[in-house]
Amino acid sequence: MGALLAGLLTRLARESGALRPADKHRLETAVVDLFAATLAHHLDTYEDLPHETRTRTLALRIQSFVRQRLQDSDLTPPMIAAAHHISLGHLHRVFQTLGHGSTLAAWIRDQRLAGARADLADPAQRTTPIHQVAARWGIPDPALFSRAFRTAYGTSPRDYRHHILGDTTARHRPRPTETRAPLSHNGDGVPDGQRSGGGPVPALP
Repeated sequence: MGALLAGLLTRLARESGALRPADKHRLETAVVDLFAATLAHHLDTYEDLPHETRTRTLALRIQSFVRQRLQDSDLTPPMIAAAHHISLGHLHRVFQTLGHGSTLAAWIRDQRLAGARADLADPAQRTTPIHQVAARWGIPDPALFSRAFRTAYGTSPRDYRHHILGDTTARHRPRPTETRAPLSHNGDGVPDGQRSGGGPVPALP
């Protein structure tokens, strides 16, 4: 829990200026609950904490667990519930206390799409095939990824990358070698390309 508390405090310090008042209040409440849970855990009094505090602490642990495993294609609500030794129904109820406004499965999908979108906009990854980016973020089906991406962002993954980075193929296409026609001589020592007027030089008497 200590690592989770440290991460939450870091996020609060980094994002406090950009958070909406309601989100900031919810995050501050989570910090207080997690601090109390961490202290109670070390004092062996965790079960004496209020039910709401224990629920919010569990919700934060679940959220942290999911964030660390977004790139695992096996990450599903049943797997998450089993990892935390709770029922699937209890998992969904606990997740709703985080206030994301969506189901756990939808939130996982949105986080994966956001991660893939960031990679598609990364110049260092401009040559990475789109299907590899999708698979890296736990969506191994290219067609499913393309549909979900278009639904979320109103454009295809390929068009989005092109819009952000430009033509990813043109920048890596080899430049054609410039060729010139050889200059010929007509026995007078003057190259054809250097004759004035382009015509033949008259022979000297």
